[in-house]
Amino acid sequence: MGQAKLNLVKLCVGADSVEDLADWQARRLRETGAPHQAHVTRMWPRRAAELVDGGSLYWVIKGFVLARQRILGLEPREGADGVRRCAILLEPEIRRTAAQPRRPFQGWRYLRASDAPRDLVPGAERAELPPDMLAALDGVGVL
Repeated sequence: MGQAKLNLVKLCVGADSVEDLADWQARRLRETGAPHQAHVTRMWPRRAAELVDGGSLYWVIKGFVLARQRILGLEPREGADGVRRCAILLEPEIRRTAAQPRRPFQGWRYLRASDAPRDLVPGAERAELPPDMLAALDGVGVL
Protein backbone atom coordinates (compact mmCIF):
# COMPACT_ATOMS: atom_id res chain seq x y z
CA MET A 1 0.00 0.00 0.00
CA GLY A 2 1.31 3.45 -0.92
CA GLN A 3 2.13 6.04 1.68
CA ALA A 4 -0.41 8.83 2.25
CA LYS A 5 0.45 12.24 0.86
CA LEU A 6 1.90 14.84 3.20
CA ASN A 7 0.81 18.47 3.06
CA LEU A 8 1.63 21.77 4.70
CA VAL A 9 -0.77 24.17 6.37
CA LYS A 10 0.13 27.88 6.58
CA LEU A 11 -1.55 31.05 7.79
CA CYS A 12 -2.40 33.43 4.95
CA VAL A 13 -1.66 36.66 6.79
CA GLY A 14 -3.25 39.79 5.36
CA ALA A 15 -5.86 38.07 3.20
CA ASP A 16 -9.54 38.36 4.08
CA SER A 17 -10.70 35.81 1.51
CA VAL A 18 -9.58 33.28 -1.08
CA GLU A 19 -10.14 36.01 -3.67
CA ASP A 20 -7.62 38.25 -1.84
CA LEU A 21 -5.06 35.44 -1.98
CA ALA A 22 -5.68 34.85 -5.70
CA ASP A 23 -5.45 38.58 -6.50
CA TRP A 24 -2.23 38.99 -4.53
CA GLN A 25 -0.63 35.96 -6.22
CA ALA A 26 -1.66 37.10 -9.72
CA ARG A 27 -0.28 40.58 -9.07
CA ARG A 28 2.97 39.13 -7.73
CA LEU A 29 3.42 36.89 -10.80
CA ARG A 30 2.90 39.88 -13.12
CA GLU A 31 5.43 41.94 -11.15
CA THR A 32 8.15 39.28 -11.03
CA GLY A 33 7.54 37.47 -14.32
CA ALA A 34 8.25 34.21 -12.48
CA PRO A 35 7.01 30.98 -14.10
CA HIS A 36 5.47 29.74 -10.82
CA GLN A 37 3.97 31.19 -7.71
CA ALA A 38 6.41 30.70 -4.84
CA HIS A 39 5.87 31.10 -1.12
CA VAL A 40 9.19 31.73 0.61
CA THR A 41 9.62 30.50 4.15
CA ARG A 42 12.54 30.58 6.54
CA MET A 43 12.69 26.87 7.36
CA TRP A 44 13.35 24.00 4.95
CA PRO A 45 10.92 21.07 5.44
CA ARG A 46 12.69 17.93 6.65
CA ARG A 47 10.08 15.79 4.88
CA ALA A 48 10.55 17.54 1.53
CA ALA A 49 10.39 14.38 -0.59
CA GLU A 50 6.95 13.53 0.81
CA LEU A 51 5.66 17.06 0.15
CA VAL A 52 6.66 17.17 -3.51
CA ASP A 53 5.15 13.73 -4.11
CA GLY A 54 1.59 15.08 -4.54
CA GLY A 55 1.30 17.27 -1.44
CA SER A 56 -0.43 20.64 -1.19
CA LEU A 57 -0.10 23.86 0.77
CA TYR A 58 -3.37 24.48 2.66
CA TRP A 59 -4.11 28.14 3.37
CA VAL A 60 -5.66 29.31 6.66
CA ILE A 61 -7.64 32.50 6.09
CA LYS A 62 -9.31 34.28 9.02
CA GLY A 63 -9.05 31.20 11.25
CA PHE A 64 -10.21 28.57 8.72
CA VAL A 65 -8.49 26.39 6.14
CA LEU A 66 -10.33 27.53 2.99
CA ALA A 67 -8.06 26.69 0.06
CA ARG A 68 -5.09 24.70 -1.15
CA GLN A 69 -2.47 24.75 -3.88
CA ARG A 70 -0.52 21.72 -5.05
CA ILE A 71 3.21 21.85 -4.26
CA LEU A 72 5.28 21.57 -7.44
CA GLY A 73 8.70 21.65 -5.81
CA LEU A 74 11.05 23.26 -3.34
CA GLU A 75 14.09 25.34 -4.18
CA PRO A 76 16.61 27.35 -2.20
CA ARG A 77 16.35 31.15 -2.18
CA GLU A 78 18.78 33.56 -0.63
CA GLY A 79 17.34 36.70 0.90
CA ALA A 80 18.84 40.17 0.70
CA ASP A 81 20.26 39.46 4.17
CA GLY A 82 22.22 36.47 2.83
CA VAL A 83 20.09 33.92 4.71
CA ARG A 84 19.10 30.77 2.83
CA ARG A 85 15.35 30.16 2.70
CA CYS A 86 12.97 27.68 1.08
CA ALA A 87 10.76 28.67 -1.86
CA ILE A 88 7.69 26.45 -2.04
CA LEU A 89 6.71 26.38 -5.72
CA LEU A 90 2.94 26.25 -6.11
CA GLU A 91 0.53 25.29 -8.86
CA PRO A 92 -1.29 28.46 -9.99
CA GLU A 93 -4.76 26.96 -9.45
CA ILE A 94 -6.20 27.66 -6.00
CA ARG A 95 -8.68 24.96 -5.02
CA ARG A 96 -11.30 25.81 -2.42
CA THR A 97 -11.75 23.39 0.44
CA ALA A 98 -14.37 22.76 3.07
CA ALA A 99 -13.93 25.25 5.91
CA GLN A 100 -11.85 23.70 8.70
CA PRO A 101 -11.19 25.74 11.88
CA ARG A 102 -7.54 26.27 12.74
CA ARG A 103 -6.01 28.11 15.71
CA PRO A 104 -3.19 30.60 15.08
CA PHE A 105 0.36 29.27 14.87
CA GLN A 106 3.73 30.43 13.62
CA GLY A 107 5.41 29.16 10.48
CA TRP A 108 3.85 26.11 8.87
CA ARG A 109 2.75 22.70 10.05
CA TYR A 110 2.63 19.29 8.41
CA LEU A 111 -0.88 18.06 7.58
CA ARG A 112 -1.59 14.39 6.86
CA ALA A 113 -3.94 13.69 3.96
CA SER A 114 -6.33 12.00 6.37
CA ASP A 115 -6.63 15.25 8.37
CA ALA A 116 -6.97 17.61 5.39
CA PRO A 117 -10.32 19.17 4.51
CA ARG A 118 -11.98 17.89 1.36
CA ASP A 119 -12.00 19.91 -1.85
CA LEU A 120 -15.21 21.69 -2.76
CA VAL A 121 -16.79 20.98 -6.12
CA PRO A 122 -15.76 23.80 -8.52
CA GLY A 123 -18.56 26.33 -8.81
CA ALA A 124 -20.17 25.13 -5.58
CA GLU A 125 -18.34 27.64 -3.39
CA ARG A 126 -20.54 29.38 -0.92
CA ALA A 127 -18.45 32.50 -0.41
CA GLU A 128 -21.51 34.41 0.78
CA LEU A 129 -21.59 32.33 4.00
CA PRO A 130 -19.12 32.96 6.83
CA PRO A 131 -16.44 30.24 7.24
CA ASP A 132 -17.67 29.27 10.74
CA MET A 133 -21.15 28.62 9.34
CA LEU A 134 -19.70 26.63 6.44
CA ALA A 135 -17.69 24.52 8.89
CA ALA A 136 -20.77 23.86 11.04
CA LEU A 137 -22.87 22.89 8.01
CA ASP A 138 -20.13 20.61 6.73
CA GLY A 139 -19.83 19.04 10.20
CA VAL A 140 -23.46 17.93 10.14
CA GLY A 141 -23.25 16.71 6.54
CA VAL A 142 -25.27 19.44 4.88
CA LEU A 143 -22.52 20.46 2.44
